Amino acid sequence: MFLHYLSFLLTFCLVAYANVEKTIFLAPHTLTVPTVDPTLDDLGLERLSPTNPVLRTKLNASFPTTESQGTESWYFLEHLTPGRRYEVRICWLATQPTAFSLDTHTVTQAVETPDIFSSITFYSQARLASPSNVVPRQPSTIHDQAPTSDSVLFLRVTAAADYFSLDQSLMENVPPVVADIILDPFLFNVFPQSLIPTACYISLVACLAVFIGRWVLGQFDKAIDSTIGQKDKKQ
Repeated sequence: MFLHYLSFLLTFCLVAYANVEKTIFLAPHTLTVPTVDPTLDDLGLERLSPTNPVLRTKLNASFPTTESQGTESWYFLEHLTPGRRYEVRICWLATQPTAFSLDTHTVTQAVETPDIFSSITFYSQARLASPSNVVPRQPSTIHDQAPTSDSVLFLRVTAAADYFSLDQSLMENVPPVVADIILDPFLFNVFPQSLIPTACYISLVACLAVFIGRWVLGQFDKAIDSTIGQKDKKQ
């Protein structure tokens, strides 16, 4: 009977084959963004928003050096709610050992900080040099050519190879890392929205465990009382 229940419980066990890194931030105030041939669109960066929160991509990585902590990739977060807390997670296969770091920057910080501005420019030029990387833009109409206000951020993802191999080619040429980048808003700025089903499931399992535990203890008490009663009758 014990093995039967054990095998039943094991059917709910999932093996994790992925790693996760994240950053948490508050969305900034809105910024006026022109829609007629906007400079931000010309950067060709891949975008995430509450309506398009998941991006599967390949990130270039490199071994860290004294001059660089890895290879930087840039993304654009848009249509955020000012003052709301968000989380950006990156998930990648454990079979591709990589150390990721994530941070966000406002448009003002990106423009006024030379290192950040040059990094975005270099990444943008590298993407635009390959036609397959160009993000398609929808043509503007007469009605949407007025400037719009939006809460936006630049997301920087730094990928550093975190392995050692006797294969010299792997040490010299780090393969791209397949990863999912996820934008997740917080519910009431307290709890990640995507984890609510998990929290409900854990709460349900905890309540069920308490109920079963009390039932098992009750059965033990009955068994003990029955044993004591039988001994008293024999005496």
